[in-house]
Amino acid sequence: MLHDENLTTERPTFVTHLECAMEGDRYPADTIHNLSRANKPLLVRYDLAGVKKALSKDALASRPQDLWRYRELLPVRRVSDIVSLGESVTPLIAMPKLAAKLGGGELIVKDEGRLPTGSFKARGLVMAVSMAKALGIKHMAMPTNGNAGAALAAYATRAGIKSTIFCPQDTPEVNVSEIELQGATVYRVNGLIDDCGKIVGEGKAKAGWFDTSTLKEPYRIEGKKTMGLELAEQLGWDVPDVIFYPTGGGTGLIGMWKAFAELEAIGFIGKKRPRMVAVQAAGCAPMVRAFDAGVEHAPRFENAHTIASGIRVPQAIGDFLILRAVRESKGFAIAVTDENISAALNEVARTEGFLMCPEGAATYAAYKTSLADGRVRRDERVVLFNCATGLKYPLPPVTRTLDRHKPIDFAAL
Repeated sequence: MLHDENLTTERPTFVTHLECAMEGDRYPADTIHNLSRANKPLLVRYDLAGVKKALSKDALASRPQDLWRYRELLPVRRVSDIVSLGESVTPLIAMPKLAAKLGGGELIVKDEGRLPTGSFKARGLVMAVSMAKALGIKHMAMPTNGNAGAALAAYATRAGIKSTIFCPQDTPEVNVSEIELQGATVYRVNGLIDDCGKIVGEGKAKAGWFDTSTLKEPYRIEGKKTMGLELAEQLGWDVPDVIFYPTGGGTGLIGMWKAFAELEAIGFIGKKRPRMVAVQAAGCAPMVRAFDAGVEHAPRFENAHTIASGIRVPQAIGDFLILRAVRESKGFAIAVTDENISAALNEVARTEGFLMCPEGAATYAAYKTSLADGRVRRDERVVLFNCATGLKYPLPPVTRTLDRHKPIDFAAL
Protein backbone atom coordinates (compact mmCIF):
# COMPACT_ATOMS: atom_id res chain seq x y z
CA MET A 1 0.00 0.00 0.00
CA LEU A 2 2.76 2.44 0.89
CA HIS A 3 4.04 2.89 -2.64
CA ASP A 4 3.96 6.68 -2.88
CA GLU A 5 7.26 7.73 -4.43
CA ASN A 6 7.17 10.97 -2.41
CA LEU A 7 7.42 9.12 0.89
CA THR A 8 10.89 9.30 2.37
CA THR A 9 12.36 7.94 5.57
CA GLU A 10 11.25 11.09 7.41
CA ARG A 11 7.63 12.03 6.75
CA PRO A 12 6.56 15.68 6.47
CA THR A 13 5.03 15.74 9.93
CA PHE A 14 3.52 18.77 11.61
CA VAL A 15 2.87 17.59 15.17
CA THR A 16 3.73 20.37 17.64
CA HIS A 17 2.56 19.02 21.01
CA LEU A 18 -0.17 17.18 22.92
CA GLU A 19 -2.88 18.98 24.85
CA CYS A 20 -5.20 18.02 27.71
CA ALA A 21 -8.74 17.92 26.30
CA MET A 22 -10.15 19.33 29.53
CA GLU A 23 -7.54 21.76 30.88
CA GLY A 24 -5.69 22.76 27.69
CA ASP A 25 -2.20 22.38 29.22
CA ARG A 26 0.56 21.22 26.87
CA TYR A 27 2.65 18.04 26.84
CA PRO A 28 5.67 17.22 24.68
CA ALA A 29 5.24 15.05 21.58
CA ASP A 30 7.55 12.08 20.93
CA THR A 31 7.38 10.75 24.49
CA ILE A 32 5.11 8.09 25.97
CA HIS A 33 1.86 9.41 27.45
CA ASN A 34 -1.41 8.01 28.73
CA LEU A 35 -3.81 10.53 30.33
CA SER A 36 -3.07 14.13 31.27
CA ARG A 37 -2.34 15.25 34.82
CA ALA A 38 -6.10 15.89 35.15
CA ASN A 39 -6.73 12.24 34.18
CA LYS A 40 -8.33 13.32 30.89
CA PRO A 41 -7.58 12.37 27.26
CA LEU A 42 -4.67 14.00 25.45
CA LEU A 43 -5.22 15.38 21.95
CA VAL A 44 -2.53 15.71 19.26
CA ARG A 45 -2.03 19.26 17.96
CA TYR A 46 -0.49 20.24 14.62
CA ASP A 47 1.07 23.26 12.95
CA LEU A 48 -2.02 23.73 10.77
CA ALA A 49 -0.62 26.86 9.11
CA GLY A 50 2.32 24.71 8.01
CA VAL A 51 -0.01 21.97 6.76
CA LYS A 52 -1.97 24.59 4.79
CA LYS A 53 1.21 25.63 2.95
CA ALA A 54 2.44 22.07 2.42
CA LEU A 55 -0.71 20.27 1.28
CA SER A 56 -3.04 20.93 -1.64
CA LYS A 57 -6.19 19.12 -2.72
CA ASP A 58 -4.51 18.28 -6.05
CA ALA A 59 -1.49 16.74 -4.31
CA LEU A 60 -3.80 14.70 -2.12
CA ALA A 61 -5.84 13.49 -5.11
CA SER A 62 -2.72 11.97 -6.69
CA ARG A 63 -1.91 9.75 -3.70
CA PRO A 64 -2.81 6.08 -3.15
CA GLN A 65 -6.33 5.50 -1.82
CA ASP A 66 -5.35 4.61 1.72
CA LEU A 67 -5.48 6.06 5.20
CA TRP A 68 -1.84 7.22 5.01
CA ARG A 69 -2.67 9.70 2.23
CA TYR A 70 -3.42 12.21 5.03
CA ARG A 71 0.11 11.97 6.44
CA GLU A 72 0.47 15.72 7.12
CA LEU A 73 -2.41 15.43 9.60
CA LEU A 74 -1.16 12.21 11.21
CA PRO A 75 1.37 11.74 14.03
CA VAL A 76 3.78 9.08 12.67
CA ARG A 77 7.05 10.79 11.76
CA ARG A 78 9.05 7.95 10.13
CA VAL A 79 7.84 5.72 7.31
CA SER A 80 9.73 2.83 8.91
CA ASP A 81 7.40 3.03 11.92
CA ILE A 82 4.21 2.59 9.88
CA VAL A 83 2.63 -0.80 10.64
CA SER A 84 0.17 -1.42 7.82
CA LEU A 85 -2.14 -4.23 6.75
CA GLY A 86 -3.61 -2.22 3.86
CA GLU A 87 -5.93 0.43 5.33
CA SER A 88 -7.88 1.36 2.21
CA VAL A 89 -10.34 4.25 1.91
CA THR A 90 -13.77 2.78 2.69
CA PRO A 91 -16.64 3.24 0.23
CA LEU A 92 -19.81 5.28 0.50
CA ILE A 93 -22.78 3.06 -0.37
CA ALA A 94 -26.01 4.78 -1.43
CA MET A 95 -29.26 3.33 -0.06
CA PRO A 96 -31.78 4.61 -2.66
CA LYS A 97 -34.50 2.01 -2.00
CA LEU A 98 -34.58 2.72 1.72
CA ALA A 99 -34.52 6.48 1.09
CA ALA A 100 -37.50 6.17 -1.28
CA LYS A 101 -39.34 3.86 1.10
CA LEU A 102 -38.92 6.29 4.03
CA GLY A 103 -39.49 9.43 1.98
CA GLY A 104 -36.21 10.88 3.23
CA GLY A 105 -33.29 12.62 1.54
CA GLU A 106 -30.09 11.05 0.27
CA LEU A 107 -29.08 8.14 2.52
CA ILE A 108 -25.49 6.90 2.46
CA VAL A 109 -23.63 4.25 4.46
CA LYS A 110 -19.88 4.54 5.00
CA ASP A 111 -18.86 0.89 5.15
CA GLU A 112 -16.02 0.47 7.62
CA GLY A 113 -16.27 -3.32 7.40
CA ARG A 114 -13.84 -3.21 4.43
CA LEU A 115 -10.86 -2.37 6.64
CA PRO A 116 -8.28 -4.90 7.90
CA THR A 117 -9.72 -7.10 10.68
CA GLY A 118 -13.19 -6.18 9.39
CA SER A 119 -13.93 -3.08 11.46
CA PHE A 120 -13.23 0.63 11.93
CA LYS A 121 -11.13 -0.26 14.97
CA ALA A 122 -8.29 -0.86 12.49
CA ARG A 123 -8.03 2.92 11.98
CA GLY A 124 -7.38 3.71 15.63
CA LEU A 125 -5.19 0.73 16.37
CA VAL A 126 -2.95 1.05 13.30
CA MET A 127 -2.08 4.54 14.55
CA ALA A 128 -1.68 3.52 18.21
CA VAL A 129 0.57 0.57 17.30
CA SER A 130 2.63 2.56 14.78
CA MET A 131 3.26 5.20 17.46
CA ALA A 132 3.99 2.48 20.04
CA LYS A 133 6.62 1.11 17.65
CA ALA A 134 8.05 4.63 17.18
CA LEU A 135 8.21 5.15 20.95
CA GLY A 136 9.75 1.75 21.71
CA ILE A 137 6.79 0.19 23.54
CA LYS A 138 7.20 -3.59 23.85
CA HIS A 139 3.90 -4.77 25.41
CA MET A 140 0.39 -3.38 24.87
CA ALA A 141 -2.81 -4.28 26.74
CA MET A 142 -6.45 -3.31 26.34
CA PRO A 143 -10.04 -4.13 27.28
CA THR A 144 -12.31 -4.91 24.32
CA ASN A 145 -15.84 -5.87 23.33
CA GLY A 146 -14.24 -7.71 20.39
CA ASN A 147 -13.28 -5.70 17.32
CA ALA A 148 -10.73 -3.39 18.94
CA GLY A 149 -8.96 -6.37 20.44
CA ALA A 150 -8.81 -8.07 17.05
CA ALA A 151 -7.25 -4.96 15.53
CA LEU A 152 -4.69 -4.56 18.34
CA ALA A 153 -3.76 -8.23 18.10
CA ALA A 154 -3.19 -8.04 14.35
CA TYR A 155 -1.17 -4.82 14.31
CA ALA A 156 0.85 -5.59 17.44
CA THR A 157 1.83 -8.97 16.00
CA ARG A 158 2.74 -7.26 12.72
CA ALA A 159 4.96 -4.82 14.66
CA GLY A 160 6.56 -7.49 16.87
CA ILE A 161 4.91 -6.07 19.99
CA LYS A 162 3.43 -8.36 22.66
CA SER A 163 -0.32 -7.88 23.30
CA THR A 164 -2.59 -8.95 26.16
CA ILE A 165 -6.32 -8.46 25.81
CA PHE A 166 -9.28 -8.76 28.22
CA CYS A 167 -12.88 -9.11 27.06
CA PRO A 168 -16.27 -9.64 28.72
CA GLN A 169 -17.25 -13.29 29.12
CA ASP A 170 -20.04 -13.06 26.50
CA THR A 171 -17.86 -11.50 23.77
CA PRO A 172 -18.75 -13.14 20.40
CA GLU A 173 -16.75 -16.31 19.83
CA VAL A 174 -15.43 -15.12 16.47
CA ASN A 175 -13.82 -12.10 18.14
CA VAL A 176 -12.14 -14.10 20.89
CA SER A 177 -10.85 -16.63 18.36
CA GLU A 178 -9.46 -14.03 15.95
CA ILE A 179 -7.74 -12.15 18.79
CA GLU A 180 -5.95 -15.32 19.90
CA LEU A 181 -5.22 -16.51 16.38
CA GLN A 182 -3.67 -13.17 15.45
CA GLY A 183 -1.08 -13.53 18.18
CA ALA A 184 -2.46 -11.93 21.35
CA THR A 185 -3.06 -13.55 24.71
CA VAL A 186 -6.77 -13.10 25.41
CA TYR A 187 -8.73 -13.60 28.63
CA ARG A 188 -12.50 -13.73 29.15
CA VAL A 189 -13.50 -11.77 32.25
CA ASN A 190 -16.71 -12.14 34.30
CA GLY A 191 -17.75 -8.50 33.87
CA LEU A 192 -18.24 -5.69 31.33
CA ILE A 193 -15.66 -3.73 29.31
CA ASP A 194 -15.03 -1.17 32.08
CA ASP A 195 -14.34 -4.06 34.48
CA CYS A 196 -11.78 -5.33 31.97
CA GLY A 197 -10.38 -1.80 31.78
CA LYS A 198 -9.76 -1.78 35.53
CA ILE A 199 -7.62 -4.91 35.17
CA VAL A 200 -5.60 -3.25 32.40
CA GLY A 201 -5.12 -0.12 34.54
CA GLU A 202 -4.10 -2.10 37.63
CA GLY A 203 -1.65 -4.21 35.63
CA LYS A 204 0.17 -1.24 34.16
CA ALA A 205 2.67 -0.98 37.00
CA LYS A 206 2.68 -4.68 37.92
CA ALA A 207 2.86 -6.30 34.47
CA GLY A 208 4.64 -3.43 32.75
CA TRP A 209 2.33 -3.14 29.76
CA PHE A 210 1.16 0.03 28.03
CA ASP A 211 -2.53 0.84 28.58
CA THR A 212 -4.09 1.09 25.10
CA SER A 213 -7.68 1.61 26.35
CA THR A 214 -10.00 3.94 24.44
CA LEU A 215 -8.80 7.57 24.80
CA LYS A 216 -6.25 6.58 27.44
CA GLU A 217 -3.53 7.14 24.85
CA PRO A 218 -3.44 10.02 22.33
CA TYR A 219 -3.21 8.26 18.97
CA ARG A 220 -6.26 6.05 18.43
CA ILE A 221 -8.29 9.23 17.97
CA GLU A 222 -5.89 10.37 15.21
CA GLY A 223 -6.51 7.15 13.31
CA LYS A 224 -10.26 7.38 13.81
CA LYS A 225 -10.39 11.00 12.63
CA THR A 226 -9.45 9.78 9.14
CA MET A 227 -13.13 8.78 8.81
CA GLY A 228 -13.95 12.49 8.78
CA LEU A 229 -11.08 13.37 6.43
CA GLU A 230 -12.14 10.64 4.00
CA LEU A 231 -15.82 11.50 4.17
CA ALA A 232 -15.25 15.18 3.37
CA GLU A 233 -12.95 14.28 0.46
CA GLN A 234 -15.39 11.68 -0.91
CA LEU A 235 -18.18 14.30 -0.85
CA GLY A 236 -16.08 16.76 -2.88
CA TRP A 237 -14.84 18.65 0.20
CA ASP A 238 -18.31 19.00 1.59
CA VAL A 239 -19.94 17.44 4.65
CA PRO A 240 -23.34 15.75 4.99
CA ASP A 241 -26.20 17.40 6.86
CA VAL A 242 -26.31 14.69 9.54
CA ILE A 243 -23.98 11.88 10.68
CA PHE A 244 -25.39 8.98 12.72
CA TYR A 245 -22.57 7.33 14.63
CA PRO A 246 -22.74 4.21 16.86
CA THR A 247 -21.31 5.49 20.13
CA GLY A 248 -19.59 3.45 22.82
CA GLY A 249 -16.25 5.03 23.77
CA GLY A 250 -16.95 7.65 21.10
CA THR A 251 -13.42 7.95 19.69
CA GLY A 252 -14.68 8.16 16.10
CA LEU A 253 -17.27 10.83 16.81
CA ILE A 254 -14.71 12.95 18.67
CA GLY A 255 -12.12 12.26 15.98
CA MET A 256 -14.39 13.32 13.11
CA TRP A 257 -15.29 16.53 14.92
CA LYS A 258 -11.54 17.23 15.28
CA ALA A 259 -10.99 16.36 11.61
CA PHE A 260 -13.56 18.88 10.40
CA ALA A 261 -11.95 21.65 12.49
CA GLU A 262 -8.52 20.80 11.06
CA LEU A 263 -9.87 20.70 7.50
CA GLU A 264 -11.38 24.16 7.95
CA ALA A 265 -8.10 25.47 9.39
CA ILE A 266 -6.18 24.32 6.28
CA GLY A 267 -8.82 25.75 3.95
CA PHE A 268 -10.20 22.45 2.59
CA ILE A 269 -13.76 22.96 3.88
CA GLY A 270 -15.79 25.93 5.12
CA LYS A 271 -17.66 26.51 8.36
CA LYS A 272 -20.51 24.09 7.57
CA ARG A 273 -20.66 21.11 9.92
CA PRO A 274 -22.84 18.02 10.02
CA ARG A 275 -25.12 17.53 13.01
CA MET A 276 -23.45 14.74 14.97
CA VAL A 277 -25.85 12.14 16.35
CA ALA A 278 -24.59 9.77 19.06
CA VAL A 279 -26.50 6.49 18.67
CA GLN A 280 -26.69 4.15 21.66
CA ALA A 281 -28.65 1.07 22.64
CA ALA A 282 -31.55 1.49 25.08
CA GLY A 283 -29.86 -1.06 27.37
CA CYS A 284 -26.66 1.01 27.53
CA ALA A 285 -27.28 4.72 26.97
CA PRO A 286 -25.14 6.83 29.30
CA MET A 287 -24.60 9.57 26.67
CA VAL A 288 -28.31 9.83 25.90
CA ARG A 289 -29.11 10.19 29.58
CA ALA A 290 -26.42 12.87 30.04
CA PHE A 291 -27.46 14.71 26.86
CA ASP A 292 -31.09 14.78 27.93
CA ALA A 293 -30.10 15.97 31.42
CA GLY A 294 -27.98 18.79 29.98
CA VAL A 295 -24.84 17.70 31.85
CA GLU A 296 -21.26 17.29 30.60
CA HIS A 297 -20.35 13.99 32.27
CA ALA A 298 -22.17 10.68 32.03
CA PRO A 299 -22.28 8.47 35.16
CA ARG A 300 -21.89 4.71 34.74
CA PHE A 301 -24.91 3.02 33.17
CA GLU A 302 -25.66 0.08 35.46
CA ASN A 303 -26.65 -3.40 34.23
CA ALA A 304 -25.70 -2.52 30.65
CA HIS A 305 -26.96 -4.98 28.04
CA THR A 306 -27.50 -4.99 24.27
CA ILE A 307 -27.04 -7.28 21.27
CA ALA A 308 -24.82 -4.53 19.77
CA SER A 309 -21.82 -5.49 21.90
CA GLY A 310 -19.56 -2.82 20.36
CA ILE A 311 -21.59 -0.02 21.92
CA ARG A 312 -22.00 -1.71 25.30
CA VAL A 313 -19.74 0.76 27.10
CA PRO A 314 -21.27 1.68 30.49
CA GLN A 315 -18.92 4.61 31.10
CA ALA A 316 -16.68 6.54 28.67
CA ILE A 317 -13.66 8.59 29.71
CA GLY A 318 -14.30 10.90 26.74
CA ASP A 319 -17.91 11.56 27.76
CA PHE A 320 -17.47 15.35 27.85
CA LEU A 321 -15.83 15.36 24.41
CA ILE A 322 -18.68 13.32 22.90
CA LEU A 323 -21.31 15.56 24.45
CA ARG A 324 -19.49 18.75 23.41
CA ALA A 325 -19.27 17.60 19.79
CA VAL A 326 -22.95 16.64 19.75
CA ARG A 327 -24.04 19.95 21.27
CA GLU A 328 -21.67 22.19 19.28
CA SER A 329 -22.92 20.57 16.08
CA LYS A 330 -26.56 21.07 17.13
CA GLY A 331 -26.96 17.30 17.00
CA PHE A 332 -28.48 14.96 19.57
CA ALA A 333 -28.11 11.61 21.33
CA ILE A 334 -30.65 8.85 20.75
CA ALA A 335 -31.20 5.33 22.07
CA VAL A 336 -32.78 2.45 20.12
CA THR A 337 -34.05 -0.89 21.41
CA ASP A 338 -32.49 -4.24 20.58
CA GLU A 339 -35.75 -5.16 18.82
CA ASN A 340 -35.40 -2.12 16.57
CA ILE A 341 -31.74 -2.91 15.92
CA SER A 342 -32.60 -6.46 14.80
CA ALA A 343 -35.47 -5.20 12.63
CA ALA A 344 -33.20 -2.54 11.07
CA LEU A 345 -30.48 -5.09 10.27
CA ASN A 346 -33.09 -7.31 8.62
CA GLU A 347 -34.68 -4.43 6.66
CA VAL A 348 -31.42 -3.10 5.24
CA ALA A 349 -30.23 -6.58 4.23
CA ARG A 350 -33.51 -7.58 2.57
CA THR A 351 -34.12 -4.22 0.89
CA GLU A 352 -30.64 -3.18 -0.26
CA GLY A 353 -28.67 -6.45 -0.08
CA PHE A 354 -26.31 -4.81 2.41
CA LEU A 355 -25.39 -6.68 5.59
CA MET A 356 -24.78 -4.30 8.50
CA CYS A 357 -23.33 -5.17 11.88
CA PRO A 358 -25.72 -4.65 14.84
CA GLU A 359 -24.00 -1.37 15.80
CA GLY A 360 -24.36 -0.10 12.23
CA ALA A 361 -27.98 -1.24 12.13
CA ALA A 362 -28.57 0.84 15.28
CA THR A 363 -27.78 3.95 13.21
CA TYR A 364 -30.44 3.04 10.65
CA ALA A 365 -32.99 2.40 13.41
CA ALA A 366 -32.10 5.80 14.91
CA TYR A 367 -32.40 7.50 11.51
CA LYS A 368 -35.89 6.05 10.98
CA THR A 369 -37.01 7.31 14.39
CA SER A 370 -35.45 10.75 13.83
CA LEU A 371 -37.03 11.11 10.40
CA ALA A 372 -40.44 10.18 11.83
CA ASP A 373 -40.24 12.59 14.78
CA GLY A 374 -38.84 15.49 12.74
CA ARG A 375 -35.35 15.70 14.23
CA VAL A 376 -34.06 15.01 10.70
CA ARG A 377 -35.75 16.74 7.77
CA ARG A 378 -36.82 14.82 4.69
CA ASP A 379 -34.52 16.82 2.40
CA GLU A 380 -31.33 16.24 4.39
CA ARG A 381 -28.34 14.18 3.24
CA VAL A 382 -27.54 11.63 5.94
CA VAL A 383 -24.50 9.38 6.46
CA LEU A 384 -24.73 6.26 8.63
CA PHE A 385 -21.58 4.53 9.85
CA ASN A 386 -21.46 0.76 9.53
CA CYS A 387 -18.55 0.06 11.83
CA ALA A 388 -17.83 -3.61 11.03
CA THR A 389 -18.68 -6.38 8.62
CA GLY A 390 -21.94 -8.10 9.54
CA LEU A 391 -20.23 -11.44 8.94
CA LYS A 392 -18.49 -11.21 12.33
CA TYR A 393 -21.80 -11.55 14.19
CA PRO A 394 -24.25 -14.43 14.68
CA LEU A 395 -26.63 -14.67 11.72
CA PRO A 396 -30.15 -16.17 11.70
CA PRO A 397 -30.26 -19.92 10.96
CA VAL A 398 -31.77 -21.16 7.70
CA THR A 399 -33.51 -24.56 7.87
CA ARG A 400 -35.10 -24.82 4.40
CA THR A 401 -33.96 -27.99 2.57
CA LEU A 402 -34.57 -29.75 -0.72
CA ASP A 403 -34.32 -33.54 -1.29
CA ARG A 404 -32.83 -34.11 -4.75
CA HIS A 405 -33.97 -37.75 -4.73
CA LYS A 406 -37.68 -36.83 -4.62
CA PRO A 407 -39.84 -35.12 -7.26
CA ILE A 408 -39.32 -31.35 -7.14
CA ASP A 409 -42.33 -29.09 -7.47
CA PHE A 410 -40.66 -26.34 -9.50
CA ALA A 411 -43.89 -24.35 -9.76
CA ALA A 412 -43.87 -24.02 -5.96
CA LEU A 413 -40.26 -22.82 -6.09
